Amino acid sequence: MAFTGKATFGAGADLPEIVEDVSDIIGIISPHETPLLDHLGDPRRSAVSTVHEWIEDALLPNTGQINQTLFVPDPETATDITVDDGSVFRPGDLVRPGETSEIMLVTSVSGNDLVVVRAYGGTPNATLADDMPLLIVGNAALEGADADAARFTSRVRRQNYTQIFSATVEVSGSMQAVRAHGVRDEVDYQKQERLRELLRDLENTVINGVAPVSDPQGSATVRRSMNGIIHQIVTNTFQAGVGPIPPGDGPGGDRLNEEVLNAALRAIWEQSSGSVDTIVVNGAQKRRINGFASAQRAYLPDDDRFRDLVSVYESDFGVARVILSRWVPADTVLLLDSSRIEVLPLSGRSFAFRELAGSGDAIRGQVLGEYTLEFRNEQAHGLIGELAA
Repeated sequence: MAFTGKATFGAGADLPEIVEDVSDIIGIISPHETPLLDHLGDPRRSAVSTVHEWIEDALLPNTGQINQTLFVPDPETATDITVDDGSVFRPGDLVRPGETSEIMLVTSVSGNDLVVVRAYGGTPNATLADDMPLLIVGNAALEGADADAARFTSRVRRQNYTQIFSATVEVSGSMQAVRAHGVRDEVDYQKQERLRELLRDLENTVINGVAPVSDPQGSATVRRSMNGIIHQIVTNTFQAGVGPIPPGDGPGGDRLNEEVLNAALRAIWEQSSGSVDTIVVNGAQKRRINGFASAQRAYLPDDDRFRDLVSVYESDFGVARVILSRWVPADTVLLLDSSRIEVLPLSGRSFAFRELAGSGDAIRGQVLGEYTLEFRNEQAHGLIGELAA
């Protein structure tokens, strides 16, 4: 027979007689991880001005480039050569054109015009051409000769700007007093949530940030913002199938493959004493890098785990950790030397909660921090763009 006694289903609409059973665990699914900031670690110092500056220098160049199309009497025996910049060369330089075996001796320099001895030391004559690179092997000084004129480089000052990240917290006195599910202190909970959001935004800005063109220091109407990594990479911006980078996979030749990645790493290595130790990518390009080793994977009959992950990429041009960051554009691969990158707080302005004067029956405050990016020697870093995503 049907049950006629007191039961939960008879406790009235919406069970008002029964104590609620609500878990004290609050689930958050919104992305807030900061893998690049975690990899870079804490800075060694703080910025002391809203305009943060650092100094860079370089050695005198040891490469030049031919700038002529007509060679007299012919490209194999011509001794008068015009270059892009004659100040790179001096008498006594032993010069190798391109990837040839010939060595030429520079006997005089006048403006951008060189006079050379061809096939120096019995080396075979090469065929010179416009835009051919010239590598200075070294300079041979004459015994007892007077000292040459001094040559030097000028140090360059680079800069970036601090950016303020802030979020306001306001909780009514009643909300702070009541007992809430999963939260013991509402103000403290709001602080943690806003801090997660600001750290997320800091990583995104470090990658994608741009400073205003006019009044970059900010004003009463201009918001001060920092230049991020992508905006500061100028020298080594590559595209599959363009310049020294071979075409990638796919119909358009714009899908990342190992040849494209290695060509970019080599191009950076050729002009920098640094070493790319960090590759930062979005999900699409991370899957492409994981696929580099697919053809070489082997499994035994009793293997019960399939592994499709590349966390460290080791090449002739360095060992790089591969970092997955959702804030990198889907068509971009960042090649970074992490030893030349620091995210600095303005002194005394690391993320912290600052109470604000109350306004009525509420607790008010602000989670605030001010940071900048020090991105030294942009030539030591690189970017592969316009890849198929």
